[in-house]
Amino acid sequence: MLTDPLADAFSNLKNQENAGNLSCTIRPASKVIGSVLSILREKGYIGDFEFVEDGKGGMFKVTLTGRLNDCGVIRPRYAVKKLSFEKFEKRFLPATGFGVLIVSTPQGIMGHEEAKKLGIGGRLLGYVY
Repeated sequence: MLTDPLADAFSNLKNQENAGNLSCTIRPASKVIGSVLSILREKGYIGDFEFVEDGKGGMFKVTLTGRLNDCGVIRPRYAVKKLSFEKFEKRFLPATGFGVLIVSTPQGIMGHEEAKKLGIGGRLLGYVY
């Protein structure tokens, strides 16, 4: 039984990357997982991904590039104000300017640098580096 599909997706990505595989399958698919995967692709942590409808909720086929060191969800989903990203960067990322915090904002799911540029806060979903 799935309790957190995003956590399962992150652990699947990390396990497949550590095993040295070139691709992985994430199921079930959701819009949140699709948005997170598009951020990871944009930042260069994964290659392309595609949605495949299988009649059971769909799945994502992801191409791995070998650049993913660690990823995970942040529980509880902390609320972050527009000026307090630095505290969470120090807590979850290994160094300043290295890695991405994934944030759910009123304008959609985005990386923390983009949220800082736009001057908006939100809820932390996960981290990747």
